[in-house]
Amino acid sequence: MKVQHIHDLEKFFEVVDSCEGKVELVTGEGDRLNLKSKLSQYISLANIFSIKEEIPEMELVAYEPEDVRKLIDFMVNQ
Repeated sequence: MKVQHIHDLEKFFEVVDSCEGKVELVTGEGDRLNLKSKLSQYISLANIFSIKEEIPEMELVAYEPEDVRKLIDFMVNQ
C-alpha cells in the first residue's frame, strides 16, 4: 500500500509497533526494510528526512489483514 503525507511520526511508529506481523518499507530500489526493527526505522527515516521534513509518500507492505486495517485507520485519522 502507498501511504502519503505522514506528519506524526511518533504515532506512525506506535501503530507499526502495535502490528502483529511484519511491516516493511519498500525502497525506491525495491529493497524491503522491516519497520518493526528500530534500527531500520532510524535508518530509513534518516534517509527520507535528509530530503524533506515530512514523508510525502512511501510504500508499505503489511502481511496481516488486521495490521493493514490499523495502518489505513492511521492514515485516514491522522
